Amino acid sequence: MCGFIGLIKNEASEPNEHLKQRMAKANNLIAHRGPDDEGYYVDSCVSFGFRRLSIIDLESGHQPLSYEDQRYWMVFNGEIYNYVELRKDLLEEGYDFSTESDSEVILALFKKYRGEAFKRLRGMFGILIWDKQEQELFGARDPFGIKPLFYSTNDQGTFFASEKKSLLEIMNSHQELDLDSLQHYLSYQFVPEPYTLTENIKKVEPGHYFHMKPGEDPTFEKYYQVEFKPKHIEKNQLISNIQDVLIDSVKVHMRSDVPVGSFLSGGIDSTIMVALAKEINPNLKTFSVGFEQEGYSEVDVAKESAEALGVENISYTITPEEFVSRLPKIIWHADDPLADPACVPLYFVSREASKHVTVVLSGEGADELFGGYNIYREPQSLEVFNSIPKPAKHLLGRVAMVLPEGVKGKSFLIRGTTPLQERYIGNAKMFEEAEKAYLLQNYNESLPYQTITNPLYQQVKNEHPVTQMQYIDMHTWMRGDILLKADRMTMAHSLELRVPFLDHEVMRVASQIPVEYKIANGTTKSILREAVQGIVPDHVLNRKKLGFPVPIRHWLKDELYDWARNLILESQTDHLINKLYVLNLLEKHCKGKLDYSRKIWTVLMFMLWHQIFVEGVYKQEDLIHDQSFEVEILSS
Repeated sequence: MCGFIGLIKNEASEPNEHLKQRMAKANNLIAHRGPDDEGYYVDSCVSFGFRRLSIIDLESGHQPLSYEDQRYWMVFNGEIYNYVELRKDLLEEGYDFSTESDSEVILALFKKYRGEAFKRLRGMFGILIWDKQEQELFGARDPFGIKPLFYSTNDQGTFFASEKKSLLEIMNSHQELDLDSLQHYLSYQFVPEPYTLTENIKKVEPGHYFHMKPGEDPTFEKYYQVEFKPKHIEKNQLISNIQDVLIDSVKVHMRSDVPVGSFLSGGIDSTIMVALAKEINPNLKTFSVGFEQEGYSEVDVAKESAEALGVENISYTITPEEFVSRLPKIIWHADDPLADPACVPLYFVSREASKHVTVVLSGEGADELFGGYNIYREPQSLEVFNSIPKPAKHLLGRVAMVLPEGVKGKSFLIRGTTPLQERYIGNAKMFEEAEKAYLLQNYNESLPYQTITNPLYQQVKNEHPVTQMQYIDMHTWMRGDILLKADRMTMAHSLELRVPFLDHEVMRVASQIPVEYKIANGTTKSILREAVQGIVPDHVLNRKKLGFPVPIRHWLKDELYDWARNLILESQTDHLINKLYVLNLLEKHCKGKLDYSRKIWTVLMFMLWHQIFVEGVYKQEDLIHDQSFEVEILSS
């Protein structure tokens, strides 16, 4: 696991001292991604900078790495889990290797297959490869978007980086706010890919590679397509397939020359990881966090699971004070605002884990692949509306819209009378379009949130509603929220996170599961639960999904109220945000019965991002180093 920066110039020219200084500074901004080593490659056309976190082949895995008499040069962030098998095949075909690293295997595979090489990689990655002889740059991002890869073009050339902050540094550029992305952020609680909150900076999309020569724009090719193709397979055979592929995936994800641990919450996904990993490493260490607030800690359940599985568990309790004191650091690491409060406990559990191990396993991706979110049961609960004639349904929907907020059944009626494509944009939806019209000073009515999801729905228009929801989540929520916070919060502590569920072999098996095996027996991920019966403890098997519960609903009424109100008032975003609207939401949340905490939090995280990256309220030196920021909060 590492980080890199890169540049391909529009025109060949000798490297100058100014560019070298910018590269060194940009590389230093991502030192947390690779504290063990750094390296550079510069010629007249390209420049690469690299930071390394040593995981495999600790002695000779230095990058940038060259191959075939320095014809090929590469920087690579991630891990390739089938590199042992690929290396064996390539050796038999006569390819030479001077290291034991997975990096060199990528280069040998690229020599053989060029752009077709990337689809043969089983792993997580962001890659740049420069073919010096052909004067052509290739780059790729893994199939699911586990690892980031940003890019931007200006009159000097095209720039690349593992994090946006270092991209801006090497380009010697400033944040130019993308108003369209801000509008989408306020609905999604993250900026949907491939966009960012900064104009002219995008992400390479998952499952894509590109190639380009100096002076050209990158040409993108899709090498992997997420597909759900249910098959008529006997249920017992499906269960056996799930068991086999998960055991295999965890086994290859455990390949490492440094200690591997695992996160452990109270849920089934991380418990599956621990149960399977423990068979490979009986001395596995596990890590959990929680809060003092009653009902907002899964530490006790995690400890019960650890005891049942016979593994060590290390836990930590987060206070409101340290929660808010680390928020500037967390948003700085995220690069763009991220309003999922779960990124905070993930930051803290990563900090604790990094004191003991260098690599951790986690359960991300299980819900998207196996149908685990509770909202996936919604099409079943709304089936009653299918028999209502369209005119009556339309009238019912209009009646529901005028019912007072908080009236029982209003939400059910609205959802039942609104087509899935219009109401579902992912596992989380914050502000509706009508709300954003009041909230934003520059609302663009021609840019509703469906502009992001409509093309995705077209790709699965004939699929079951649950399958459509899974597909939407894999292309929005999982990339923009789940995997973003997983990468940034672990890398903030130089910790590599691996996600065995997000493996194309696991996806191949999961894609064959019919919907009736996913949503069944009054629960979600039904067939996955059956597959791990006897592997995970019974108390976890059918436990309700909680995720990382965070008590912001309570804290915004009490401990964090003054902090939130002051942030709204002090933020220099009056030209962007209707602050009176936000302050009114805060007061209604504190005094009323309705919960506006997630909407308030979405605005607060944007305002904090604006203070960090636009207003310069926080010194970058403090953000780079492990600095907490004092904030006065109320005692509970």
